[in-house]
Amino acid sequence: MTNLTNHTIASALAGLKKKEFTAVELVDAHIKASEAARHLNCYITETFDTAREQAKAADERYAKGVALPLDGIPIAMKDLFCTEGVQTTAASRILEGFKPPYESTVSGNLKKDGTITLGKANLDEFAMGSSNTTSGYGNVINPWKRKGDNKDLVPGGSSGGSAAAVSARIAMGATGTDTGGSIRQPAAFCGITGIKPTYGRCSRFGIVAFASSLDQAGPFARNTEDCALLLKSMAGWDPKDSTSVNRPVPDYTAQLKAGVKGLKVGVPKEYRIDGTNPEILEMWDKGVQMLKDAGAEIVSVSLPHTAYALQTYYVIAPAECSSNLARYDGVRFGKRVEGDNLIDTYEKTRAAGFGKEVRRRILIGTYVLSAGYYDAYYNKARKVRKLIWQDFVNAYQKCDVLLTPTAPTPAFAIGENTQDPVTMYLNDIFTIPASMAGMPGMSIPVGLSADGLPLGLQLLGKPFDEETMFRVSQTLEDAAQFTAVPSNFVKAA
Repeated sequence: MTNLTNHTIASALAGLKKKEFTAVELVDAHIKASEAARHLNCYITETFDTAREQAKAADERYAKGVALPLDGIPIAMKDLFCTEGVQTTAASRILEGFKPPYESTVSGNLKKDGTITLGKANLDEFAMGSSNTTSGYGNVINPWKRKGDNKDLVPGGSSGGSAAAVSARIAMGATGTDTGGSIRQPAAFCGITGIKPTYGRCSRFGIVAFASSLDQAGPFARNTEDCALLLKSMAGWDPKDSTSVNRPVPDYTAQLKAGVKGLKVGVPKEYRIDGTNPEILEMWDKGVQMLKDAGAEIVSVSLPHTAYALQTYYVIAPAECSSNLARYDGVRFGKRVEGDNLIDTYEKTRAAGFGKEVRRRILIGTYVLSAGYYDAYYNKARKVRKLIWQDFVNAYQKCDVLLTPTAPTPAFAIGENTQDPVTMYLNDIFTIPASMAGMPGMSIPVGLSADGLPLGLQLLGKPFDEETMFRVSQTLEDAAQFTAVPSNFVKAA
């Protein structure tokens, strides 16, 4: 393979061990590609100089025979993960210039295993959005284009910078966070694989909080095996996070080739929703047939409260956001706009520092938590959330995993669907239920639309059974044989 940026993580690790190329060469190839792709606006902060130094250290470890599990692998770090001494903005102007004095657990775990961060990836401000158009640092552009149309497309959100970087071959993998679909939906839009593990599988320590009962870190990569390698490093119990679950992290790659014979795949009837792009429904049917042909038993299941998941999410998530974002007051860190008094300083700082979508969600959240409305909205939403969780519990008595679409449409043009916030919220209609229930989910690219855009299918698994989900994903990946790349990137022979 002549172009080092076309390696998968697994093949790059093999090449490094065989000394076919060095970590310095691998990192330099990705830095060069990143410089050529700056128009995509994937990174808020580039850390190329540090990456080169880390690559030299990786090569020394390879020379001594003491290489780390992911030594020398260049990745993108979503700019929601605090990185010691490196600017962390959450894509908000209110945190511009903030350099944390500590490292998030997930980024620390990856660094400990040898990954090399090329930069802090752009995102929707405070992870609030499904298009990566709410960033205080400009839109991320999807490397894919429609056939015969040169309009810039959204990469999905909130982890759009991470997904676009992996798709554009300027990072081999990336971190993301998923609150209501922010790993799975951009993975589908960008034609790559992304997984949201079970809530509690990865530590939230050092991740800038949006909605604490929903936020969960996970990886992006170009295939199932690479996601499994990254999640193995990212996951684990952390005493610094009270929501982190203390249970062993398995070797997710061990069962990848086990196949699906003997497994039951559930197809929830409630996910066949009006307004879904017909090509996506057709691809869903093909995915079901692929798994059936591979030996899985297909069963119909019901998730009756699916219809209420979106509304429930947009009560609970803004409520938690309004509480979490109260800390940005211009007093302790971040932007400060002086006012005539303390209250005036608060108001001016938050007005100047927060974008429109963040302000909208803070206001919604404050409203549903206010006296007189708490029981009518927030408490009722909590009760519905429990019913959504019970739906999944009941469904998993009949099957091992669920197969659904990831998003109702392929990627759309910047500005095409972004004027109406409710239309934008509908992007997460297939991903939100699993987030509300804390279940693991992942998106796998399985085909192209008539316009030449990637289409993804979603697998949803039982709690802490990412292994089975990876098994099914690998089978789907093998059957689909998705090898397409963005039209302006040439795949090496």
